[in-house]
Parts: sequence; C-alpha cells; structure tokens
Amino acid sequence: MSNEKNFSRRRFLQFTGLTLAGAAHAAPAVATEQAASGVGATPPAFARLLRAASLPQPKGARVVIVGGGWSGLTLAKYLKRHNPAFDVLLIDRHPSFVSFPLSNSWLADQINLDFLSHSFFDAADNHDYHFLQATVLGFDRESRKIYTDVGHIAYEYLVLAPGIDYDYARIGVEDAEQQELLFQHYPGGFVSASELLTIKHKIQTFKGGTFVLNVPNGDYRCTAAPYERACMMAAVFKKRRVHAKILLLDMNTGIKIKKDGFHRAFDELYKDYIEYLPSSEISGIDLDAKAVTTEFDEYPFDDAIIYPPIRASRLIDEAGIANPKSPQRAANTDPFRYHVVGDEHVYVTGDSRGQPFSKGGHTAHSEGKYVAEVIAGHALGKDIAWRSPQTMCFSSVEIDPLQAMSIITYYKFNEQTNVFDFDRTHMIEDWDLQGGQASLAWAEGMFRDLFYR
Repeated sequence: MSNEKNFSRRRFLQFTGLTLAGAAHAAPAVATEQAASGVGATPPAFARLLRAASLPQPKGARVVIVGGGWSGLTLAKYLKRHNPAFDVLLIDRHPSFVSFPLSNSWLADQINLDFLSHSFFDAADNHDYHFLQATVLGFDRESRKIYTDVGHIAYEYLVLAPGIDYDYARIGVEDAEQQELLFQHYPGGFVSASELLTIKHKIQTFKGGTFVLNVPNGDYRCTAAPYERACMMAAVFKKRRVHAKILLLDMNTGIKIKKDGFHRAFDELYKDYIEYLPSSEISGIDLDAKAVTTEFDEYPFDDAIIYPPIRASRLIDEAGIANPKSPQRAANTDPFRYHVVGDEHVYVTGDSRGQPFSKGGHTAHSEGKYVAEVIAGHALGKDIAWRSPQTMCFSSVEIDPLQAMSIITYYKFNEQTNVFDFDRTHMIEDWDLQGGQASLAWAEGMFRDLFYR
C-alpha cells in the first residue's frame, strides 16, 4: 500500500472518527439547505457512512467483534455461551474463512483446501450470532460506534481481533510502489488466502535454482511456521526431483522453537535442499536484480517468499489504542483482562494484543474463550480470575505420509521481572506418523468447535 494511500485513508479515518457523528446529526439540516439552494444531494458513498448499517435491532447488549480469525470466531461463539442475552455481531472483510494453521501441509498436498475453508454463515447460524461482511473504516469510542462501508454500528462492547500487517520498512523496503510489488510477487503467506494460492503455485511450478525464504525477527505469526514451510517445500522439491536450493535466511540468532527437531530435519532429510543461515538481518531487496541484501552479503534468487517483520493491524492505530512503547504497535491493553487501558468496553485479542504469547491459532482460541468470560462477567459485575492461554503447535517436516512434531505450553507472570514466562512446556521433537495424524485431528476438532454444532 502506498504512502499516499496510507495518508489519504488516515486523513479520511481521522475525519470519520472526529466528525462523522456530528455530521450524522447535521445531515437532515444539510439536506434541507441543499434542496432549497438547488445543490445536489450528499454523495451516495458519504451518505452510506452517515446511516446505520442494515442490521436486525439488537435484542440485548450488542457485542461487535472485528476480525473473523481464530480469536474472533471463538469469542463470537463463547460470548453467546456465557451470556445468551448478548447480541453478538462478527464483522470480517472476507467472504469466507481460510485457516493459516495447517496451510503448510496444504502447500505440500497433504490435505485439500476444503479442509481449511469454512463458511462464516455456518458458524453464525450454528452458534446463534450475526455475521456481516464489511470493511471497518473508523471508530468513535466516545459514542461507542464503529463506521464501516455499509454504515455505522453502535456497540456496548467492542472486540478488535484484526490480525497483523506487514512492516516492509523494517527490511529496508520503504518505497510504496516497491512494497506493493514485493507483496504481490513474493508474498509472505500470513495475511490473505490469495498469498497462499500464489505460494502454492510457486512451489508446484518451480523449475530449479535458488529459492529464498526468510524468518522475521521480533514476535511474528506462528513461530515455527517458516521453518516448517522450508521442510514442506524441500519435501515437495525432493519428491518432484527438482534441483533446488532453499536458502533460509533467519533474522534471528537461531531457530526459535523446536530447535533440535528442525536442525535434525534439515540435516537428515533435506541436507541437499535447505541451507540455513542464522543472524541474516535483511536490509534491502532489489526486485529488478532479484537479490536480497543483508549486512554482510547479497543473495541472488530465482524465486522467493518474503515474510517481513510484522506489526499489529493498522486498525489498532486507527482506533487510537496503540501502545507508543511497542515496536510493533501492539494495543495498549490490560495484560490480564485484555481491555484497552482506560476503556473496559473495548478489548483486543489475537495477534494485535500486547501480551507476548504465541501468535498461533490454538493460543488465539484459548484466550478467546477466556476473554468471552471476562466480557460476560463485566456485564454482570463479576470479576473473572486470570488464566493462562494454552499454546499447542504441530510442525510437519515430512510427507507421504505426513509426519509432525509438537509443543504444548502455558504461561505465567513473573512478578520479579514483570514479564510473562513459559510454564508447563511439553515438547516432542521426534516427528512421526502419529504426530502427523494428531495435527489433522487437532485441526478437525478446532474447526468443528468454531463452525459446527
């Protein structure tokens, strides 16, 4: 997205956030004045923003959830379970859900796309809430309204679960046009389903040479995923007998999770395919020359998947709730209750929240259940005791049949260091068929919980 587009949209959002509420009250008078003077009516696009979205009248306190990922879907279901009187509305700009967890197995043809794809309407029908496909444009927290491309919506509680945005500037790509080209031609595969489709086509049609992957630094979505993707790609190239070198540039000092297992997979299964280079901080990408630059080296490539460092969704900035001390612009939230500091009617969950928990699907599901209880309790004047989210993550490393390793962990707050630490961690780094089948059973159970009765 270009800087000009960002600026224009930001200015527009500032306008909506500060003046739309007043404009809505003034609209009848403006229309009368226009009619008397012969001036044309309010432009349809603007008029749409001034009116309420066409929704059924809420039968109880309305809870609006922005973002239909793992966190948002979980909240929508469990809010109704903990307080059936809530009128729950889930908003997402996409028409359907496609899972990023387990997508690496799909890239390697171990599951069908139908396994990952599900209907928001099925979820809403089966769990008694509403779904609206819309794009959120702005917020007015004072009057408790959000503005969308189909009209404004009032809320009693608002949950923002909008996911992540890429931060290309942190790998030296600051030009808006270059960012757009990089996103289209070498997508990271962690924001939109279209990225996954492009990546699969790349893998299936690659004819040989150097294929660059990278691991971003900082917190990023699914810690193990880039290493798993390298294994799945190598397995496909090995099966197709493609003469390829996967250059895995890790912007960290070493593998961040399941270190021994991934190193063993690189050495024992894919020694001829994967070259792993830690401490490879990307500082620039030349799209014309097809080369990645680090502090000390330049790496030409025939094709690439570039996963830049991430930041919280820009909706967090646009809502005015980003923590200025957060390098990734995460939301400024209470670490135990998830509500925005100073506003117990707005919550942030999933990848944009401030806590350093895993940005994986199971973590989002686990914390979504807890936050649903917190909001339901707040509405009834009850305080819910904090409980740690659970992280469960499967990483596939071999195919035909699918074989995987796993980790389960919780978190605890260290009062001496004032940070969250891992707690009760159980890791299995020996991949096998049982692990592969367990990953499929886990996903099937999660999808059943989110979408079906």
